[in-house]
Amino acid sequence: MAFETKEELLEKYIKLEKPHCPDCNAQMTLWEVPPINFSDGLGWGTPYLFVCFNDECPSYKKGWDHMQETMETQASYRCFIEPGQKNFEYMPVFSPMGATGGVLDDETLIREEARKELIKQTFSILTDYYLSKDWDEILKISLDPKIPPKARLKAIEMVGDIGESEATEHLINHKFPTPILQQEVEKAVEKLHARHYTRECPYCAEIIKQRAKVCRHCDKALS
Repeated sequence: MAFETKEELLEKYIKLEKPHCPDCNAQMTLWEVPPINFSDGLGWGTPYLFVCFNDECPSYKKGWDHMQETMETQASYRCFIEPGQKNFEYMPVFSPMGATGGVLDDETLIREEARKELIKQTFSILTDYYLSKDWDEILKISLDPKIPPKARLKAIEMVGDIGESEATEHLINHKFPTPILQQEVEKAVEKLHARHYTRECPYCAEIIKQRAKVCRHCDKALS
């Protein structure tokens, strides 16, 4: 069976018809499982669940008294079901706000869908630019903060593959927001230097020819 990433699962679950709570018939909400072990320490087994967050749900309302009487604790439980499954279960919550931090509401899902679509469109554009060797346009995408990091990562890699030597300065002088992007920049710069026989002057940081004996920018003698 093929392994599906968390992103792929979210994309699939967004398209599913939302189930209804068996206790109140309210439409259940897609919920992101917190990155912690639960109960027996084995975890939930899935990164997303559908959960009933209706505070008027009979099982939720009665749960406070039931948990107080049986467990002597201030808690209740909410109904949940794993996407694609048929069996409803219940998880404990210890306040009315319990578990609501992981709610993926409609606005969140719309933003996620828009982000996915932007990534697809950007990868398609990158492919066209790469085939036409239009490294300058690829460079613009790699520097654009509005482009999702996944697409920027690919753009940086492409610049390293087909970019001219001028691309080096742009990559070095731009501040990238994550270590992963910065690491890809360092790889791309190494590729650019190797392809164009250049290096960075150790004194003024300008880009010079690899064989240069004296920097043409600061006139320093080079080893």
